[in-house]
Amino acid sequence: MSKTTKGAAATPTRFGLTTGSVSENIMRRLKDIYADPTKGLVHLASLADSKLLVPAEKLSVLLVGNHSAGKSSFINWYVEEHIQRVGVAMETSGITFVTSGKKRETLTGLATLELFPQYKDLQTICKLSSISTEVASSKSRHFPMLTFIDTPGLVDGDVHYPFDIERSIQWLAARVDLVLVFFDPMGQALCKRTLDVVERFYSDGHSAKVHLYMSKADDVPLEKDRQRVLMQITQNLCKRPGLNQYGFDLETIYIPSEHNALSTCVNQIDELCKEFEKNINLMVQNTLNRLEEDCSKVANGLQQSVAAAELASLVASRRKTGFGAAIVLLLALLFFTLAAQLDALLGVRVPQLSILYNAAPSLGHQNLLYFQGIALFTLFAITRLWPRRPALSPEQLRTRRQQIKAVSLLVEERNSLYSEYLQDAVPPSQH
Repeated sequence: MSKTTKGAAATPTRFGLTTGSVSENIMRRLKDIYADPTKGLVHLASLADSKLLVPAEKLSVLLVGNHSAGKSSFINWYVEEHIQRVGVAMETSGITFVTSGKKRETLTGLATLELFPQYKDLQTICKLSSISTEVASSKSRHFPMLTFIDTPGLVDGDVHYPFDIERSIQWLAARVDLVLVFFDPMGQALCKRTLDVVERFYSDGHSAKVHLYMSKADDVPLEKDRQRVLMQITQNLCKRPGLNQYGFDLETIYIPSEHNALSTCVNQIDELCKEFEKNINLMVQNTLNRLEEDCSKVANGLQQSVAAAELASLVASRRKTGFGAAIVLLLALLFFTLAAQLDALLGVRVPQLSILYNAAPSLGHQNLLYFQGIALFTLFAITRLWPRRPALSPEQLRTRRQQIKAVSLLVEERNSLYSEYLQDAVPPSQH
């Protein structure tokens, strides 16, 4: 298998994608676009009273199956490192995340949930002591863009699990991208617990992400015996009310080695690896498409906040004008009232106000004062009780406009990333 060292050029793998690939770099950049604490899209969305989630950088793959079905062996083979213990005994007793990192390391439950915050609620079902992560530095195949989730082997009878295994598996299945179910052909393939879990996958609407495999197929040397086992598994699946309405494929896989190099058994493990590649490509495309939609959503929200701030500023300006006019009228009313009092008490008439005394003789001077007072009070109430909207300061308004421009730059970067992705998938010479 091809590997690359740090700083080396990307090298094509046997399955088409490159290690240190364009897709890997694009997903890393997309995560930065969303997660940057000061100018990321998640932060900008919060300013527009909206909420966005940082997209997953890696494809998540849940492995489920009966005891000794080869789940851990498959992970070790794919990663090309001995990460998970394998054997006849129940080696995997908890839920183990296997992901790519800078160095080999084991993380406990709390550290695992910090690394994968989207799975934090798992601790309400599964004990923290039963959750862990194995970090490997392998660059084999597509491993840098995958996170495997290994689960304990399922067995019937009185076997005690330290947590609610079925509920934990169903909870994870609703949140991962792919679910691989391994059936061991040597007597355990008809495990009722495994069949129950698979039936629940389909009844919960996860059929599109579930893939079924008869693992260790080379352990059945004769083709007729393999076909009999495949038929038996298929029949037991179809007997389930929640499964008989679905069509599904049951493919045969086994870990290639020098011991089975001459086996005539069809090994579809390469097709399984290509399924990873296909879903990685879909993940990149879907995230790029989502970025465009999220940018539009955030830009509209920010533009609405700017428009609301400008309206609030206009309303505030008019309120100040109205309040100033009310003060002027109040002073005029006081002066007019004082002049009227001087005329009534002392017979002193202010010549400049004679036109006001004669303006409405039918109303009477006292009624005119009342009318003006009511009008003034109404105007004053309108200017003071008009609904207030929180306005942005000029500096905040300028920053908000800069943020709108920043979102438009993210759209341009998205277009550039999409172009880079398409050029890698379909070089210009092949257009």
